[in-house]
Amino acid sequence: MYIYLPIAELSVNIFLILGLGAGVGVLSGIFGVGGGFLMTPLLIFLGISPPVAVGTEANQILASSVSGVVAHWRRGNVDFKMGVVLLIGGLIGSTLGVWLFKELRDLGQIDLVIQLCYLVFLGIIGFLMLIESLRSIHRSRRADSTQRKLHQHNWLHGLPFKMRFRKSKLYISALLPLIIGIFVGILSAIMGVGGGFIMVPAMIYLLGMPTNVVVGTSLFQIIFVTANATFLQSSLNQTVDVVLAFVLLFGAVIGAQLGTFLGSKLKGEQLRGLLALIVLAVCIKIAHDLLVMPADLYSIGFTGGH
Repeated sequence: MYIYLPIAELSVNIFLILGLGAGVGVLSGIFGVGGGFLMTPLLIFLGISPPVAVGTEANQILASSVSGVVAHWRRGNVDFKMGVVLLIGGLIGSTLGVWLFKELRDLGQIDLVIQLCYLVFLGIIGFLMLIESLRSIHRSRRADSTQRKLHQHNWLHGLPFKMRFRKSKLYISALLPLIIGIFVGILSAIMGVGGGFIMVPAMIYLLGMPTNVVVGTSLFQIIFVTANATFLQSSLNQTVDVVLAFVLLFGAVIGAQLGTFLGSKLKGEQLRGLLALIVLAVCIKIAHDLLVMPADLYSIGFTGGH
């Protein structure tokens, strides 16, 4: 069964889109990521233009994040105070990001920038996550009983404007989560991602938050940042396909609930390794599309006096 997407200007199989939405929703519930870092490239692979994929995907991230936050809130795993600080930075960053998106689109370079961003960030994050998960699995097999601290105090923890985050058991500068929020907000607007694939490692390794509250807090921040990015993308750039967004939403909400349940049953090291492999596979596909000459070459322009 095919449906026509008015903004994307092509027909797609509705069950394929539903399946993609549900699959990414499962990942959202398990890992605390919005899933846009996978869904946006997948939509591009289906033939949807990068600007429309970026603008529309924010809606799906919003739905799966709301569903995931509700599930984590019921378990008491959301640090709302930390989430608000991250959110303030995220709103600033996403507003700047949408403006930058518009400027790049006017220059005709937005497609290339989106794909290069995915290539760089997915490659780096996927590789680091794979290394970390392999180390964790190796340590667990050796039954190493020595506890390793998640973070070491450095000059970042000496910054001013310190705040106490009781849920996360932290006393750190509010500038740290604010800066992380701004950076992730910019990525959210340009890449059509919630930013969880950068936010979650930053919250664990830079801020030193306990892993049990990281996922829910990350999803809480993602809700409002992606809502802001969606509104601005729709009003300024007209790149949000409502029909595509609705189908993705339906699949994502169901998938996120299933993902939250599965995440509580599976081992963290193995999950990180699996996510890393998925990320690297998408990265390789993007690199292939950028570097390999397409089978059908064409150009639009004037030739030979015609």
